[in-house]
Parts: sequence; structure tokens; C-alpha cells
Amino acid sequence: MPLTSGTGHGRAHDREILRLAIPAFGALVAEPLFLLTDSVIVGHLPDPALGALGVASAALSALVGLCVFLAYATTAAVARRLGAGDVRQAMRQGMDGLWLAAIIGLAVSVACWPLAPFIVHLFGATGQLAAQAVTYLRISLLGTPGMLLVLAGTGVLRGLQDTRTPLAVSVASFALNALLNIWFVLGLGWGIAGSAWGTVAAQSLAAAAYLALVVRTARAHGASLLPDLAGVRAAGTAGFALVVRTACLQAVLLVATSIATRMGDDQIGAHTIAARIWTFLAFALDAIAIAGQAITGRALGAGDTAGTRAATGRMVMWGVGCGVVFCAAVLLARPLVPALFDARGAVAAELLAVLWPVALLQPVAGVVFVLDGVLIGAGDQRYLAWAGLWTTLAYLPFAAVAGTLVALWLALGVWMAARLVTLALRAYGTAWMVTGASGRAA
Repeated sequence: MPLTSGTGHGRAHDREILRLAIPAFGALVAEPLFLLTDSVIVGHLPDPALGALGVASAALSALVGLCVFLAYATTAAVARRLGAGDVRQAMRQGMDGLWLAAIIGLAVSVACWPLAPFIVHLFGATGQLAAQAVTYLRISLLGTPGMLLVLAGTGVLRGLQDTRTPLAVSVASFALNALLNIWFVLGLGWGIAGSAWGTVAAQSLAAAAYLALVVRTARAHGASLLPDLAGVRAAGTAGFALVVRTACLQAVLLVATSIATRMGDDQIGAHTIAARIWTFLAFALDAIAIAGQAITGRALGAGDTAGTRAATGRMVMWGVGCGVVFCAAVLLARPLVPALFDARGAVAAELLAVLWPVALLQPVAGVVFVLDGVLIGAGDQRYLAWAGLWTTLAYLPFAAVAGTLVALWLALGVWMAARLVTLALRAYGTAWMVTGASGRAA
């Protein structure tokens, strides 16, 4: 159904945005909350179990994070076909995304299994900590296909304009993960291996749920369940550009963490807390971006460029509004934050100082997240890859000369400003607004 344009339809756009964004936010927040439960459970084990969990989780998150394109690209492709009225082909592309996720998941598991000690060593782990981290990582790698199938399955449902089902699956799977970890780690005494097996079981069951849902819908619309090599190849090609984009984002954050670490213990402590606050607030903004992916893909698939413009404008307004609210919230909560995280002395002083740029960057982040989601939904991955490279290059010199933690976050501000410019210029033009069932921006 095409989106309508004009000021009189702003409330309709708002309802559509909130219908998609609120459940998406719930699904995004569910994961870190339940992962905190994992840390609490493993924290009952003798040292260095908790440190080993941190190292292995960081490695696994980096590997899986690069594959987030399986959700993003699938959302855009399915939504565009849905907008064009071809549900059968939409499900065909959804199946291609699932097959690609299975192939990549198996490849990552096989390739990384023998490299687990080397990967753990890259994070500086040694001795018993490294041994336990390798145990956790190797067991978790068995669940990689399931994790990636969950990403692709989530993308299919989002493309079908359904964010409530992913929320239900997320809450159920992470709750199961917590229960299994309690049983395996504390009940059966399996140690850190029990935590890994609980995660593998929960992720595998979540993947099975997504497979059942997508397969049932595909059959209902007469879509083939067998892999289409051309379709899988096309999904991989579209995804490569998003891998570049995501790698640039991760590189910026890793560089910031590395520089903060070299500044000293107080600075890295404050930076870690500030980054956690930034990440939590980013979930809400990312929820609007997810709505942007689904709405933009569907509207352009239907040939509704006016509706795409109108919806984009409303989502930008939501992004700015949320950013202003978050800015005010951080500034109001700022005096209380150090005590909340048990930060004292020099760490508290550094944190209080760095919360200023964290707060003031929220309105900018609101626009950046929304426009990033809109362009992903439009299939403009190639531009996003190049923009990611250029904005990273703009950030690095400022980060390199940062002598204080505040200066480092101001360098991150330069990066966000560069992203704002590149995304806004692209969104202002028309090159990305390619209509039709299989349109791709130039």
C-alpha cells in the first residue's frame, strides 16, 4: 500500500513509524539486558571465568557484527518486493537471505574453530583466561549458523513490516538462554562451557522458530524453498558493501577504545561507561532506523517517491526529537551517573567531563541513524560503503592528536558530523530514490 504524502498525513506516518519502531526497540534492548544475566551467572564462577567470557564474547560479537547485513539487506529487498505487490518474489528473496546466512555461518564456524587460540590471543588473553576463552568461543562457534539465521529471519519479517514477532522471539530466546545458563552453569556445574552451550541452544531454537515462520509464509505464497544461486549471489554482493560500512563503524569505535586505553586506567574506565550510555541511547535511534529500512523499501517498491520523501521527513523529525530528549536526559542525569556506575575519584571526574559531548551529539546522532536506515532501505549500500570509508578517514587524524578523553569524544563528534553531511547530501538528492521491485541506486 503506497504511503501518502502531504502535511495532512503526518499522523499516519507517525503511527506507521511507531508501529515498527517500538517493538524493534524492545527487541534491541532485550539482548543486552539478558546478556547482562549471563555475566551475573558466570560471575559466580572462580576467576578468570568472567574475564574469559568478556574476551570470547567480544570476539564473537565482532564476527557476528560484520554479518548484520544479513538483516539489513534482507529487510530492504523483501520490503521493496512487498511494495511492488510481489509477495511471492519477496519470500523468494527472503529464502535467498536465509540460505546465504546458513552458508556464511557454516563457513565461519569451520574457519574460526582452529583459529580460536589465535583470535583470543589478539585480545591479549593468556594462561587460564585464554584457555577458558577458547573453550567458550569454540562451543559458541557451533551456534554461529543459528545466530546468522536469526539475523536473516529478522530481516525477512521486518521487510514484511512485522517487528512484533522478532520482539517475541528475542524475549523468548534470551529468557531461555538465561534459564539454561543457570541450569548448566550453576545446576550441572559445567562452568563457562555451560554458558556457551546455553547460548548455542537458545540461538538454535530461535533460528528454528524463524525458519518455521518464514517457510510457512513462503509456502503460503508459492515461493520455492530451494536455494537460487543467482539470488544468493546477488544477496551476497549487496551485503558486501554493508560489510564495508559496518567494518568502518567498528574500526572507529575500536580505535577510540585503543586510544582511551593508552591514556590510562581512569580514562578507559570513564570511556567504557560513556560508551555504554551511548550504545543504550543508540538502540532507540536504531529502532527508528529499522522502521526507515522497512518503510523506505516498501514505498520505493510501490513507486511512491512522494510518500518516501514525506516519511523520511517525519522520521528525521522523530530522530531530532529523540536526540534532543536524550541530550536533556543525559545532562539532567549527569551528576548522578558516576555513582550509578560506582565511578569514583579521577574516573568520576573524567566521566562528568565526557558526558557533555555524549549529550550534545545526540541530536546529530538522531539524524544520522535515521538517514542511514533510509538509505539502507533504498538499497543504496554502495554509497554507504564509500561514505563510511571517507568519514572514517576524516575521523582518524583528529583521534590521533587527541590528548584528553574529551578531545577523543570531540573527534568522535567530527566523525558524526562527517556522517551527517554525507548522508544529508545524499538524502537531499534523488539518485537513491530508485523505484520498482529491484531498483538499485547509482
